[in-house]
Amino acid sequence: MRKTDSRAMELPSLWEEALKLIGPEKGVVHLATAAVLNAVWDLWAKQEGKPLWKLLVDMDPRTLVSCIDFRYITDVLTEEEACEILRQSQVGKKEREEQMLAHGYPAYTTSCAWLGYPDATLKQLCSEALKDGWTRFKVKVGADLQDDIRRCRLVRNMIGPEKTLMMDANQRWDVPEAVEWMTKLAEFKPLWIEEPTSPDDILGHAAISKALAPLGIGVATGEQCHNRVIFKQLLQAKALKFLQIDSCRLGSVNENLSVLLMAKKFEIPVCPHAGGVGLCELVQHLIIFDFISVSASLQDRMCEYVDHLHEHFKYPVLIREAAYMPPKDAGYSTEMKEDSVNRHRYPDGEVWKKLLSAQGN
Repeated sequence: MRKTDSRAMELPSLWEEALKLIGPEKGVVHLATAAVLNAVWDLWAKQEGKPLWKLLVDMDPRTLVSCIDFRYITDVLTEEEACEILRQSQVGKKEREEQMLAHGYPAYTTSCAWLGYPDATLKQLCSEALKDGWTRFKVKVGADLQDDIRRCRLVRNMIGPEKTLMMDANQRWDVPEAVEWMTKLAEFKPLWIEEPTSPDDILGHAAISKALAPLGIGVATGEQCHNRVIFKQLLQAKALKFLQIDSCRLGSVNENLSVLLMAKKFEIPVCPHAGGVGLCELVQHLIIFDFISVSASLQDRMCEYVDHLHEHFKYPVLIREAAYMPPKDAGYSTEMKEDSVNRHRYPDGEVWKKLLSAQGN
């Protein structure tokens, strides 16, 4: 009996060691961790009757810091430094919260200029976005240089010289290619080039960032960063000018808090990734909290917005005058409509039945 008990006690340790082989703190295990812990944060906020951003804003610095794992980042940020950042940001906090409630957090649109859109569609979407008050636009680039030049010229001519233009290569280039390509696109005055090369190449990003700085082009990355350690190194290496957290890639709210605080220490603006698959609903809470309680700045800061799939959520984002308006419903805005879940449930949901039936034919 004693032998069995001893073995049972060893199992959690063995399981933990096995999980490290497919991690640690990256990949499927980390994504699953994010899903579970984000759900816990959603429940906590609902229990308190507050939207998540407000739950975070109302926490005292010591309680908030207790939610963060500082392993592997104390050479850049300690618990006491994090507490001090939060204490200093208490000044003007009430006024910033009122500002968010009145005007919202500035957003940019990615929906106008996906690769593959014909010119007519691109023009139509840009025209509609301008009418809706958008002033910040992102263009996908990297497939063909001459086509990029043509498309960027078209967008820049439509939005005018005073509005903000960003570019996103989605990891297409090697380092020298990224520098050469962006040098030829510099005439369109992009604020940043996003993911110019492999998201794992920290020194490559640093080289690109250094080369493009004289052209006034910053490097943005982060949506594919595995964990806080990668962000720490990107900051240490001066490999980015704009940091892009993702609410589900990192280990939930907890790990995102550590990255927001590191970005504040390095004075690097956070401009979150927010594709239209529920990420907008989630990350709005983090960036509103960041402004009120951490960065206290909107300089060169904006949050991505993509305009699809919001209809599946009970508490979809509210965009007003190209800004995220702070959610007022309790929770983390993650809850999906029951009908949407049922229709997309595998394999007996209506959507899957149609797909499987079509494959059978």
